Amino acid sequence: MAVLKAKEARKLNEEELKKRLEDLKKELMKLKSQVSGGSQAENPGRMRAIKRTIARLLTIKKEKEVETKKNG
Repeated sequence: MAVLKAKEARKLNEEELKKRLEDLKKELMKLKSQVSGGSQAENPGRMRAIKRTIARLLTIKKEKEVETKKNG
């Protein structure tokens, strides 16, 4: 799963955002389990990028919710 930029993420609809969030959370869980199991992570920087992307998607999701409440 590629890291999404904010501009790209804002173009997604709610269903796509949820799907991306689920996928990223699963991938992060796999990486965390590898590290906690004692093995070296393939790409330690990937965990950081995934965490930031999750935060970015959650922020955009919240922005969209606030926008719909304002308009509707």
